[in-house]
Amino acid sequence: MANTLAQVWTRAELGLEAPVVTVEVHISNGLPGLTLVGLPESAVRESKDRVRSAMLSSSADYPTRRVTVNLAPADLPKTGGRYDLPIAIGLLAASGQVPLDKLARYEWVGELGLDGSLRAVSGVLPIAMAARSSGRCLVVPLEQLAVCAVVPGLDVVGAAHLLDVIAYLNDEGSLVAPNGRTLSIDPVPQPDLSEVRGQAVGKRALEIAAAGGHSLLFVGPPGSGKSMLANRLAGLLPPLSESERLEVAAIHSLAGMPVESILAGQRPTQSPHHSSSSVSLVGGGSKPRPGAISLANHSILFLDELPEFDRRTLEMLREPLESGEVRIARAAYQATYPARFQLIAAMNPSPSGFFADDPKCQSTPEQTARYLAKISGPLLDRIDLQVELPAVEVSALQNAPDGESTATVAARVLQARAFAQVRGKLNAELSPNELDIYAKPDAAGAKLLAQAMQRMGLSARSYHRILRVGRSIADLAASEQVQATHLAEALSLRMLERRMNKLGMG
Repeated sequence: MANTLAQVWTRAELGLEAPVVTVEVHISNGLPGLTLVGLPESAVRESKDRVRSAMLSSSADYPTRRVTVNLAPADLPKTGGRYDLPIAIGLLAASGQVPLDKLARYEWVGELGLDGSLRAVSGVLPIAMAARSSGRCLVVPLEQLAVCAVVPGLDVVGAAHLLDVIAYLNDEGSLVAPNGRTLSIDPVPQPDLSEVRGQAVGKRALEIAAAGGHSLLFVGPPGSGKSMLANRLAGLLPPLSESERLEVAAIHSLAGMPVESILAGQRPTQSPHHSSSSVSLVGGGSKPRPGAISLANHSILFLDELPEFDRRTLEMLREPLESGEVRIARAAYQATYPARFQLIAAMNPSPSGFFADDPKCQSTPEQTARYLAKISGPLLDRIDLQVELPAVEVSALQNAPDGESTATVAARVLQARAFAQVRGKLNAELSPNELDIYAKPDAAGAKLLAQAMQRMGLSARSYHRILRVGRSIADLAASEQVQATHLAEALSLRMLERRMNKLGMG
């Protein structure tokens, strides 16, 4: 019998990219055995056993000759079980059990069970997004068909079992086409802003943060409503756009997390515990994976008990807060993940939980200084809004809620964001040159800001961030120009920086 070669196409994982991989299967005379080459990691090397059992369970003949499987390009690391199905197809085609001429029209991805069933793989959305420009039809496990079908312009079908694929290639059956191109799920109920008693300044700061995409730090004693306010930010934000949905869902797909709610437009909130490692927060590992800041892309990262995080871990947030991405370099390859997250943080003002001028504060100035020093000045400098929340008065707790609802505030946020859309980006993302164009204050505002810079000792970065916040306040007021009143409010929402610097932060 002459040597037979089959070529099958699939996709690798390289951050959010999914470069094409050619699976070459060669059958020749020699002692029976399968050799897998092309820089496969352990899960890929184990695929030969899964493929063999799946083929036998599907009544297919497993070649009893010498088989060589090459995953090209050879210098690209291959990980996961996604190569099971393309390897099985290559073996079937090389041994004459399915026609070779059909393979050029398809890309294949899927892990095989020992019974031949097709199982979901991580990172299927980046594969789908990359495959739509290839001109080939993507074949995926049936349970991931609806998710892949959301990708516009993608030709995709699903299969539940290797038997279905064999029948389809032999013109004896069909694969499942997607039933629609959108996902419809019930929205997750969001907590309402009207449930927060008192804290008018905190609610106003939350509205400004939502309007401009600003980072926000709440500082206050236990029970002042810091977490309650932070948990209500998601309800003030508009649904994700189509492009944002795909990008955010692709990151979650890489992490093996559900993506249906994201593809339906809901913004996820990441709330890592303060004991989280730098890898879980920023990303990385021997096999690089996105961290919480990338999972919160176009969404919210909530860090409660901020000073309890490891200082070195917090310092890793500085560059992503500026650049909107995180780069992870390893010996084999580099991966870049987007990280345009909106940071919401909460903390107590001292180890005892109270401000230094509160009679209930039991912390010494030295203890408070050490506590606050866990957050560096440069990191604090990158937080647009820094709001002090006093303890809630008993009268506010006993009275019926009289604050505005989430829907009412969200309508104002949406209207303010409409002004930002004309500029092409959120106010928090405006560059210094763009601030000169869109956020140039009036004469009174310029004078006020100059005086505040001198008296408060603010940095150039703080200057630009105050202008960005002022621009958001102006948008909420439907004002074309940033006025002195807007900047005065922006400065009042950053006064905490001066207070905390006096207490030893830096």
